[in-house]
Amino acid sequence: MDIKKLLTYVDHTLLTPTAKTEDYIKICDEGITHGVASVCIPPSRVELCAKHAAGKVKICTVVGFPNGYANSAAKTNEAKIAISQGATEIDMVVDIGKVKDQDFDAVLADIKAVRAVTEGYILKVIIETAVLTQDEKVTLCRIVSESGADYIKTSTGFASAGATFEDVALLRKYVAPQVKVKAAGGISSLDDATQFIALGADRLGTSRIVKLAQGIEGSGY
Repeated sequence: MDIKKLLTYVDHTLLTPTAKTEDYIKICDEGITHGVASVCIPPSRVELCAKHAAGKVKICTVVGFPNGYANSAAKTNEAKIAISQGATEIDMVVDIGKVKDQDFDAVLADIKAVRAVTEGYILKVIIETAVLTQDEKVTLCRIVSESGADYIKTSTGFASAGATFEDVALLRKYVAPQVKVKAAGGISSLDDATQFIALGADRLGTSRIVKLAQGIEGSGY
């Protein structure tokens, strides 16, 4: 796959807590120049990026990030504010503790609450594969499929590991056909990015691929 096509799969991501205004302006400009799927930035920077991008690139933001244990009311409010400020895609984190409790009814209700306020917009559900068992991953494929979300996403990039080939293949196998897969975290080369797509990823959450397209050594998310 050529680099121009590959970039259309990328959510060009900047979620570093120490990033400054100039960094977000830069990521928007890079996203526009390289034709990425979206730029993914923190909720507090949605309004800035939406105004700067002026519709030239989609704005993605995160909800309940990175730990997922905010209550549903907080997550839904965060999503509503982000959409009102110009976000068109929401990446929410599941309540991982409730996954560990096997309280899957609560996990499903949490996702559905955010889905209810994001109708008409893209909703991606981050399950943080690095901290899950195989059975938990498979069960979450079912939960996300039932929730009405558009994507299941591997990782926040803040856990011990990001996306793996094995996890992307597993998610694609067990999630419903209408649900897409986003691989995120640790995608460090063009070859790896291409392999993730071949395994069934429809989006790639990364800060490195645009750098590689610019001839810069990739580092970071």
